[in-house]
Amino acid sequence: MIGKTERYILEELEKKKGLLFTLIDPLDYPSPEDAVKTAKNADEADADIILIGGSTGVQGPVLDNIAKTIKQNVSKPVVLFPGNIGTLTKYADAVYFMSMLNSRNHYWLSEAQMLAAPMVKQYGIEPLPVAYVVVEPGGTVGWVGDAKCIPRDKPQIAAAFGMAAQYMGFRFLITDAGSNPHNGHIPLEMVKTVSSAIDIPYIAAGGIRTPEQAKSMIKAGADIIQVGTAFEKEGSISKIKNMVKAVREGAKSR
Repeated sequence: MIGKTERYILEELEKKKGLLFTLIDPLDYPSPEDAVKTAKNADEADADIILIGGSTGVQGPVLDNIAKTIKQNVSKPVVLFPGNIGTLTKYADAVYFMSMLNSRNHYWLSEAQMLAAPMVKQYGIEPLPVAYVVVEPGGTVGWVGDAKCIPRDKPQIAAAFGMAAQYMGFRFLITDAGSNPHNGHIPLEMVKTVSSAIDIPYIAAGGIRTPEQAKSMIKAGADIIQVGTAFEKEGSISKIKNMVKAVREGAKSR
């Protein structure tokens, strides 16, 4: 059954054709107050979802406090981007209920999900069925998740994972090059190939730093881009507005 947050995402996609999700990793900010400020700025700049999470350490009181404070200060849904089973809090609206399809370790395919499922139900947060695929270089998430990273010059492999995800019943697909990859975001050719192969919403993440890059990723076929590091470095309202504007323009020019 589709929940409130998923319905919101689908309705916004229908209207805007391209969305921007802002990722807040509180451990990457100088203080919790700075992280909350970026979340508030993202909300005011009309980013579509506020994500909270990270590959390591975002759990317990740190997560509870930041999620509760952000939720009190924004109008958009607050969604968890979990690094492990500890990245859960009752103060969020929803969680990426993810399986890393190209992990070598079955823990990241289904065991972590089994362990987290009872808490997701107990907390009453909405699970979003997300298939997660890591592309070179993969960064911290690739290392932690023991991913067999997809080569950047093999877009057909990424597309095949996307089709498999759709056929298995996942309702979203993420391809992620990892946080702040040295060789930039996922190649546009891969984005085009993946998007043309699937019908579920496609989220592109990792290395999207500028409005021009955001526009090109959406124009190439991504339905949603996920931006974190770029806003850690400068999370002003004007910068996020420019990124949102680029996403909307990219969607119109497809």
